[in-house]
Amino acid sequence: MDQVRISSVSVAANIAESSGRYHNKDKIQLLVMARGSIYETRSHLSIVVGLEYLNKNDFEVLDNRYEALSKQVNSFINHIRTN
Repeated sequence: MDQVRISSVSVAANIAESSGRYHNKDKIQLLVMARGSIYETRSHLSIVVGLEYLNKNDFEVLDNRYEALSKQVNSFINHIRTN
């Protein structure tokens, strides 16, 4: 469970830090790191549900939210790249 906490905090921290960066290259780098942490969190959640620390319904809700967040981060990265 600690790994889920660490990777999920990393998602929020990298997104927040990207907001404070002036150069787009720096923003994108942090958003890419956030995206990696999203995938890491989803992987940890999958393991946790397999170990039966989390029920499948709660897993589905969380996994769907992280999937949506991943799409939003990708869209934001693409928006920054094109502007």
